[in-house]
Amino acid sequence: MVVKELLALLKDRTSRMTLIVPPLFQLLIFSYAATFDLNQVNYAVYNQDPGIASRELLGYFKGSPAFKLAATLEHLGQMAPAIDGQKVLMVLHIPQDFTRNMLQGRSGQLQVIIDGRNSNTALVLLGYVNSIVTSFSANWAAEHGWPLPPAELKVRTWFNPNLESRWFIVPGIVGLLTLMVALVVTALSVAREREAGTFDQLLVTPLHPAEILLGKALPGLIIGMAEGSLIVLVAVKVFGVPLLGSLGALYLGMGLFILSAVGLGLMISSMAVTQQQALLGAFLFLVPAVILSGFATPIANMPDLVQHMTLLNPLRYFLIIVRSVFLEGAEISLLLPLYWPMAVIGVVTLAIAGWLFRNRLN
Repeated sequence: MVVKELLALLKDRTSRMTLIVPPLFQLLIFSYAATFDLNQVNYAVYNQDPGIASRELLGYFKGSPAFKLAATLEHLGQMAPAIDGQKVLMVLHIPQDFTRNMLQGRSGQLQVIIDGRNSNTALVLLGYVNSIVTSFSANWAAEHGWPLPPAELKVRTWFNPNLESRWFIVPGIVGLLTLMVALVVTALSVAREREAGTFDQLLVTPLHPAEILLGKALPGLIIGMAEGSLIVLVAVKVFGVPLLGSLGALYLGMGLFILSAVGLGLMISSMAVTQQQALLGAFLFLVPAVILSGFATPIANMPDLVQHMTLLNPLRYFLIIVRSVFLEGAEISLLLPLYWPMAVIGVVTLAIAGWLFRNRLN
């Protein structure tokens, strides 16, 4: 049964392409496109101060790879149209007394106008501006003999010292694409038999329904592990995401995660009559599973009821495992509370799939 399922998948050219090309394509697209980092952000400058302080501050922005000077404004009335027309994301306004105040030891006023239509981008951009202005102020104080503030905040970032958002996103994509492949492969298995008219032939084989179900599950496990391994290899070798933890901890989590995905896929497949229904059922599960997994938004920010719903989502647990192994160097002993929920989900869904499968046979 296992050999039959693997041959049915691998001998068909369309199935081979579906298993290999889309996951790799999605991994490359998502990893390059899905990033919270900003580069070459268009900004405009309205500088009313010809002094040394304003020129030095603007030099900091010009030297930053995050910013690209798109326009130099001549009067105040040009600021609003530049933002409204989305020609720039930010306008930097330096008033005429900026250098005088800085030379006299007073606080220099600086106006930063940011397009807030995308709140996440605006917050990230504001953080960049704050970092540049803080660095400029510290260097100006040192050069002009200003007393340093009595307390200085020094930030040390653990696990991702350069704050590369790709290090956070790519391990999440490992879980996302592995779930998609394992779920779709198994969701189509039984439905394909019914649609092809070969389902009745299974009834006359000497195999027990549990053995048939196992034969349908093992190819999904094998293909899911192979796809997951390939995606992990690309994440490390192509995108440079560090794999600090043990492969044992990663593959134990991956195996249990794929087991739960296979159980869900077989449960969907046992209820579906056609492959179209199976695909629809798989994607009906995938969309909320991704949203409720913590892939993009923290689970802690969700309402209490929704947080309890995420406990039924195996992707929730695997994302924590894969990110912990990649970035924190977590070992098996630290991840035990995340392993057993996926095992329970896998066993329960396989049991339900077996019950549905037996009922369809009778």
